[in-house]
Amino acid sequence: MTEVDIAIVGAGIGGMAAAIALHRAGFKVGVYEQAPRFGRVGAGINLTPNAVKVLDGLGVGTVLRATAYEPTCRISRLWDSGRETSRLELHTQGARRYGAPQLTIHRADLLSALEAALPAGSVRLGAKVAGVGQDERHAWLELADGTRVSARAVVGCDGIHSVVREAIAGPEAPRFTGKVAFRSIVPTAPLARYDLTPTTKWWGPDASSQIFTFLIDRGQRELFVFATVPETEWTHESWSIQGHKDELLRAYAGFHEEALAILEGCDVVLKTALYARDPMVRWTHGRVTLLGDACHAMLPFMAQGAAMGLEDAAVLSRCLGEAGNDVPAALLRYEQARLERASRIQRGSLQNDWLRSDTNADWVYGYDAWTEPLPERAH
Repeated sequence: MTEVDIAIVGAGIGGMAAAIALHRAGFKVGVYEQAPRFGRVGAGINLTPNAVKVLDGLGVGTVLRATAYEPTCRISRLWDSGRETSRLELHTQGARRYGAPQLTIHRADLLSALEAALPAGSVRLGAKVAGVGQDERHAWLELADGTRVSARAVVGCDGIHSVVREAIAGPEAPRFTGKVAFRSIVPTAPLARYDLTPTTKWWGPDASSQIFTFLIDRGQRELFVFATVPETEWTHESWSIQGHKDELLRAYAGFHEEALAILEGCDVVLKTALYARDPMVRWTHGRVTLLGDACHAMLPFMAQGAAMGLEDAAVLSRCLGEAGNDVPAALLRYEQARLERASRIQRGSLQNDWLRSDTNADWVYGYDAWTEPLPERAH
């Protein structure tokens, strides 16, 4: 029997952020990750100011800034003419307005920074969860190798296919949205004639088509490309397969010459089906709760998936830090603090109209998970 204060299932961005925050709040935390090793997976990630504020509070902001790029602004452009339809200043004005800058970074660099901030031995790799249970005084995990982990609370940070979610809410398959995404990292040297300093969204002829780009690697060598197109059905067994540049160029034929020049550089392409879930009514059952994609998986059109998990982590640590012995009440307080905001952004991400022409991002970027007032504690 292994005993911890808080057992976290999943060592992604939200899970590791929650572990850091809870450790800093004085809890003994165990993180259980089914992958056998950490690897340099993923590609670029866009950290908006609300996410950066959480990371600064976790003590990893300085490390991230060493490899991240800070975009000058965020702009929207029309797919065919290239005409700019909105501009949101994010460099000095953004930091002054929101309390933190926007950072764009390789996802692996973010995960490495979070991993380094955890106490040694916090993460157990190759730990597949086979079951979750609880009684009035404890919650527990049953691992596939027979290990039992006892805790005051279990937090499911195990993504859209969450085992913990299914344990407390029953089975429910995510739905295919009819969209696929292409991801690639492009060298910037052949694109020197273009201004790549903003994060740029090229709006396609319909809501299913878009190209989003931003610099990573301190803006010196690499541009991350994320593009979506409609696809009526997904017949592959894997969510992600190897894509091809020719497929990209056919899908975006007719786009502005700058957008096509960027796609010409996409020599290595990953193609991923986009799945979604509807907002949950409840995230918490007794001593078990959910965090991040496990409870509010969302499409990437507002760039808030990771940010919501980071915000969850900060608020969860605050609620548990003030809990005393009443852990179930603290988990409900966390849910009450987060559910409405996360659900609103989850629904907004489905629409793909965020900042198309309106540049009022204050309600998203201005949120500070460390200082936002919490609901009253139950007595």
